[in-house]
Amino acid sequence: MTVLVLDTPDILAEAALAFAASAGRLSADADQPHRTRFHYGFNKHTLDAPDIEMIKRHAFYLKGHPGVRIRIHGHTDTFGSAEYNRFLARLRANTVARLLIQEGVPQSAILLATWGPERPLARPEDHAANRRVELEYLRRDIAQAL
Repeated sequence: MTVLVLDTPDILAEAALAFAASAGRLSADADQPHRTRFHYGFNKHTLDAPDIEMIKRHAFYLKGHPGVRIRIHGHTDTFGSAEYNRFLARLRANTVARLLIQEGVPQSAILLATWGPERPLARPEDHAANRRVELEYLRRDIAQAL
């Protein structure tokens, strides 16, 4: 394994400033909705009315910030087969993506990732906490690198 060590203070300071500026610019937007996690009932993939309203707020933000993309992570609990859980996670993520697109967000600004039960938020026994969709904001240059 090769390890690169940067011991030049100027380079380190410049990189730190660049990172802070880019991270601060994205997180400093006051109109970005803070709620990015949406939970589901057992074996469900539809959103409740308050969740739909929050997704619409995310859509409004994304339309006003064309340099930002969003990745939608679909998750499930451990009930059922792995194949079915991946399918359900995909349904959950696609439901959110369709709503964003209906609200005017370009499809090119949306990335999907479906995990099924592979990345639990809580202990696997905490089924309700693990049935969710999470939204992750990405700058365009980061999203293109993915």
